[in-house]
Amino acid sequence: MHPEVKPDPAAPAPCVLGIETSCDETAVAIYRRGSGLLAHALFSQADLHAEFGGVVPELASRDHVRKLLPLLDTALRQAGLAPSQLDAIAYTAGPGLVGALLVGAATAVALGRSLQRPVVGVHHLEAHLLAPRLERQPPAYPFLALLVSGGHTMLVRVAGLGRYSVLGETLDDAAGEAFDKTARLLELPHASGAALAALAQQGDPQRYPLPRPLLGQQRLDFSFSGLKTAVRLTVEREAAQPGGAWRADLAASFQQAVVDVLVAKVRAALHASGLTRLVVAGGVGANVALRAALRAEAGREGWQLYYPRIEFCTDNGAMVALAGAERIAEAAPGAVIGVRARWPLSTLAPPAARPRD
Repeated sequence: MHPEVKPDPAAPAPCVLGIETSCDETAVAIYRRGSGLLAHALFSQADLHAEFGGVVPELASRDHVRKLLPLLDTALRQAGLAPSQLDAIAYTAGPGLVGALLVGAATAVALGRSLQRPVVGVHHLEAHLLAPRLERQPPAYPFLALLVSGGHTMLVRVAGLGRYSVLGETLDDAAGEAFDKTARLLELPHASGAALAALAQQGDPQRYPLPRPLLGQQRLDFSFSGLKTAVRLTVEREAAQPGGAWRADLAASFQQAVVDVLVAKVRAALHASGLTRLVVAGGVGANVALRAALRAEAGREGWQLYYPRIEFCTDNGAMVALAGAERIAEAAPGAVIGVRARWPLSTLAPPAARPRD
């Protein structure tokens, strides 16, 4: 083991720039421990990819190139800082789209070398897990995290920074991916989970008895492909009927099925682990129906429930800057450009400890 690196209490807290380019959001933020978030700026490519029904990696990479430096200038102006006042640069190193990740990594390393500042690559999922710690009342360790997004659905026991145990994860589609695919089946103009959630507010969640995959099993894993198939078959059957009111009912029924599964798995994981603090992170964590169901369950069970603010549920630079500040002991001068399309969360270790193979 490497000796633990303890910060000098007399030294000022480092000012960390965070860069996020893992998929289709270009984001930059500046964070200082003790002072909190100083600035954040984000550009979403949702409109760019909407006509293709999903993210096109090459288009995402090119747009990151166009947007990243202007966003960096915006964040520096918001914070009232010159580049030379940055103490370290953090960037999302994975998992994600390789081309998109490389844009952020190359920018971070080039900036670090030009300013002679250390650079640290951040794990995207760890950044999501830490996002609620941006708030005024952050969760104390240990806690259970429901990480639910377009690319991931998992339950993680978080004992501390770099101390993660995955209790359950999706066997196929992530919940956010299932939301997006269902939105496309319903031919929503903006085929996204947010559009489907808006439509669901107008519908009857009890009209269609859709399946709740793996709900009756003790295992904490998730599966949403069967639910998606049931939606597709229902769409094919109902499309021949006059009128379109059934679409809102199907959206509501689908959303209720997902929420029922997520809440049931969270309840089982908290009971099995003995934890009472729950963190909900990732884009689906902004879903109003899910929040209401978890809030009601927390009231009955006595859990403490934590979220990042809405703008930090989806991909953002603030969570990357925070994770970089937490991982500052690993920041390396003259860092090399490194990204990973796949990067298991279980391979992470606490700062200043030897990483596991």
